[in-house]
Amino acid sequence: MSNPSNLKYTASHEWVKTEADGTITVGITQHAQELLGDMVFVEAPTAGRKLKAKEECAVVESVKAAADVYAPVSGEVIAANADLDSSPENINSDPYGAWIFKMKPDNAADVAALLDAAGYQAAVDSEAH
Repeated sequence: MSNPSNLKYTASHEWVKTEADGTITVGITQHAQELLGDMVFVEAPTAGRKLKAKEECAVVESVKAAADVYAPVSGEVIAANADLDSSPENINSDPYGAWIFKMKPDNAADVAALLDAAGYQAAVDSEAH
């Protein structure tokens, strides 16, 4: 499994991409979607919602289980991926392309403090033992 090195990660299996305008795009990792299996439903947070870091803000549901998605940092949701309403399986086929929501972080330094690809992989590896 390869975690793109241009992304940041959380221990709760979200990936975070910083955009040129300082906003961030959030999805779930390859590892998370492999654990969950075939996605059947995604409930994303609505634009305008204020989130605190590590707050439950979305749900992904698979044929096996439902899982919460957590805000990687504090900030305001600016968009949800409407494509996932009709095609939640996009997360399975392209976990790093099928984003769930976008947000404007309150503090860019919080994003920088998230795990890098190697740190995330180490966290995943330690879970497996």
